[in-house]
Amino acid sequence: MRLLYMFFLCISLQTLQSQNQFVPDDTPYKTAVETAKKEGKPLFIMLYADWCPHCNLMKKEVFSNASVMDFLKKNYICVWKNIEKEEGIALKNKFNTKSLPTFLFLDSNETLLYALKGEMKTPEFMTEAKNALNPKLQYPYLEAAFMADTSNATKYFELLNVLKKGRDRTELSIPTHIYLSTQSDAQLISETNWRIISNGVTDINSREFQFVLKHQKEFAAVASQNRIDRKIESIVNESLRPYVDNLDTINYFKQREIAKSMKVQKADSLVFKFDLTLAERTENWEFYKKVTLDETEKLAWNDASFLKEIGQTYFKHITDIESLKKSISWVKHSLELNDSYDGNLLTAKLYNKIKDKKSALKFAKNAKIISNEMNWNSKDVDALLAELNKK
Repeated sequence: MRLLYMFFLCISLQTLQSQNQFVPDDTPYKTAVETAKKEGKPLFIMLYADWCPHCNLMKKEVFSNASVMDFLKKNYICVWKNIEKEEGIALKNKFNTKSLPTFLFLDSNETLLYALKGEMKTPEFMTEAKNALNPKLQYPYLEAAFMADTSNATKYFELLNVLKKGRDRTELSIPTHIYLSTQSDAQLISETNWRIISNGVTDINSREFQFVLKHQKEFAAVASQNRIDRKIESIVNESLRPYVDNLDTINYFKQREIAKSMKVQKADSLVFKFDLTLAERTENWEFYKKVTLDETEKLAWNDASFLKEIGQTYFKHITDIESLKKSISWVKHSLELNDSYDGNLLTAKLYNKIKDKKSALKFAKNAKIISNEMNWNSKDVDALLAELNKK
């Protein structure tokens, strides 16, 4: 009797667990489109990956909710596709999907009506899923309204605000440049047009961004210099990061020259960091050395942590004595900014690498004093001191 009870308990627990766990079906996309045409319903598509934590959370917390699924099944033909499988790959490419999860709302002719991206709570998702059914909030209606009057900022923002929910930033630039082409240079300098430039301009070479660079004081008067600086940082990031991430050195150096031509310290600082990241990922230590020798004192001089990071890279990968001596001067300057255990230890290691035992001992002893005062583990400095005292 007890065994029978345990058996039914296990079955009950498994049933409860399965009811609270969303498992997407794998209806073929073509079949779903045909069903949508037949039933006169739009399509709802979730693009996901098994490794995506935001996707999994949406499945667990939103799509396991019976009321959510009832609403979706009543109003849409639902499709769930893994972007690492054949149909998911095709849909990801077709709709230029770059974020996960992505939710696409299509009509039965496969026209994109609405899109969402990222993790949401149930109330937010339900609001958006209902909005996607409203023709006046869908892309085709908003795009037609904007194109009928491309100088109308209100129509532009109505389109932009919906596009931002589900499309990539580069796609926002299309209506942005259409609108801005209706504005004279003098008209660009306004709070409204600054908001449009800030939201939708992604091309460093664009007429609008180049105009901002040349008229920062005028734009700062209608926005603020802080907002101008954030836009410069954003556009340089968007311009360079994809090439660094993909180790595309050819296109990186093309874009790098454009960013450097801006002659703005904020941009130069970002280029410096991207240069070092690319050099590290491609193990191009000559390039790393050239960039740091040229730019460290100009662009990283007041950042103690950054100076130590550069010094650590020199310790690991750079061998010529003169360059190592230069890196020592940077790390010693970091100690002037912030006397630290790791800075003293690194300075000692660098001196040891160039065979300056006397200086290495001095900074190793400094590191030992700090570790004792702070009651820290002194294993690394003890090992170095032992090595130095043998010589």
